Amino acid sequence: MRSGHIARLTVVTGALLVTGACASPGGVAGISTMPPAAEMAAAAPGAITATIPTPTPTPAPQAVVTPPPGEEPVQVPPPKLSKFTYVFPVKDCKVSYESRLLVLPKTTIWTGKGCSFVSPVSGVVDEVNAKNRWKPSTDDGSDREGRFVTVVGDDGVRYLGGHLDSVASGLKPGTRVSAGQVLGRIGNSGNARSTASNLYFAISWKTDPSLWWVRRGMVNPWDYLDAWMDGNRTLSPAEETRAVMNRVGSSPKCWTLCSSKPGATEKPTKKPSPTPEEKIPLGG
Repeated sequence: MRSGHIARLTVVTGALLVTGACASPGGVAGISTMPPAAEMAAAAPGAITATIPTPTPTPAPQAVVTPPPGEEPVQVPPPKLSKFTYVFPVKDCKVSYESRLLVLPKTTIWTGKGCSFVSPVSGVVDEVNAKNRWKPSTDDGSDREGRFVTVVGDDGVRYLGGHLDSVASGLKPGTRVSAGQVLGRIGNSGNARSTASNLYFAISWKTDPSLWWVRRGMVNPWDYLDAWMDGNRTLSPAEETRAVMNRVGSSPKCWTLCSSKPGATEKPTKKPSPTPEEKIPLGG
């Protein structure tokens, strides 16, 4: 009797196992093989599903860079190029000038009337012309700069400032002047009478006054003006002036704008004696 009962239990248990296996789509009995989302949908019919966005990572804060404490940079002075000290020939006024050749080796420094023309270097006054003798009817070459002052610097170079409105009081040939000393006030005398006020500035070497074409300019001045304005005040024109003088001679002939107007009466002048170059020291 007991063995028959055990046999019946075995048959029933096998039937239950076969039924559970047939109810599952596959795998082990009691463990679902459906994906989780499908399983949730199946577990909760009519439920709303949504995609959760991936959060954007917050960038790390940038480190604030603080420069280390320190002093202001030290200004290095330009190199010393000569033993002479120069200043720009116009003082305390705005200026403009051409840095290229305009007929003659000189430049026109445009500035306000009454501005100061100063000696560009320490030296001795060479010529002073306090009268405006120029006339358009004659256009005499020696009078074209109107009122002017020339200085022979300690560097041996002669500097001309022309078209002045007035000459400084008490100034005469032989007067000792220092760099930056006022020699006159800028205007438009001479053949500049129909233009704005300006300074006729020229570089040459000392000659007899009758050689006025040398006085009006033999060396291009703008490189030196640029240097003196920008703070390099030891750039000297002495070497270039000596080179030009050696090339053309200390008493060269006039070759540009030499004649007065036709019919003008030329001023009687004696022929100057040649000036020996050894008596014209340039650059000390």
